[in-house]
Amino acid sequence: MGQFVLICYYMQMIFKQLFDTKSSTFTYFISSGKGRESLIIDPVLDNVSEYIKLLEELDLKLVKVIDTHIHADHVTGASKLKDITKCSTIMGDHTPADSVEIKVKDEELIHLDDIKIRAMYTPGHTSDSYSFLMNNYLFSGDTLLINGTGRTDFQNGNAKDAYNSIFNKLLKLPEETLLYPAHDYKGEKVSTIGKEKKQNPRLQVSNADEYVEIMSNLNLSKPKLMDSNVSRNIKLGSN
Repeated sequence: MGQFVLICYYMQMIFKQLFDTKSSTFTYFISSGKGRESLIIDPVLDNVSEYIKLLEELDLKLVKVIDTHIHADHVTGASKLKDITKCSTIMGDHTPADSVEIKVKDEELIHLDDIKIRAMYTPGHTSDSYSFLMNNYLFSGDTLLINGTGRTDFQNGNAKDAYNSIFNKLLKLPEETLLYPAHDYKGEKVSTIGKEKKQNPRLQVSNADEYVEIMSNLNLSKPKLMDSNVSRNIKLGSN
């Protein structure tokens, strides 16, 4: 699975950032404290056994799994985690995944003991993309990356929608908000909204048309196994 970073704060809360080297995917563990409830954001199927081991080591009960969107670059571990732990699966209400148990709406709160996580509909990378805000921690999926933004040329992506999601929602958050994306390809782990405003090259535009122009000329190759991954992820990773 690769490296992971452990961050503990507020005495009891547990936060872990894990990294899948094959797909360059970040997965996030959040718990209200040792021996209590936990949730996972953007799990990777290949790493489910590692997640279960970690849950056992920390004496945590997995109660919720969140996917920020239908991924194209890896298969989600949501269905397998549900089978093993009986946790609930969560996605935004625009997801095409019919088997998701809980479909949250824009601005809806997800509760984990005394922790509150706010769902934010941020389409553009895909039409079903959601971001999630916990205190000053923003889990942005593929919508806003460190020094980049998610491509908008497949899965009903739309560059103008992405611009609106980023500039009219995410960048309106306090500049000290910590940015935790679903991917990074250059060894970065965390940024801030303020830093991205100043340094992210794709955000140095004056209007939506300029952003659309940038995104229209990326000429990126299609993700490997995209079609099969998307098909499986619509079923939460089931065959």
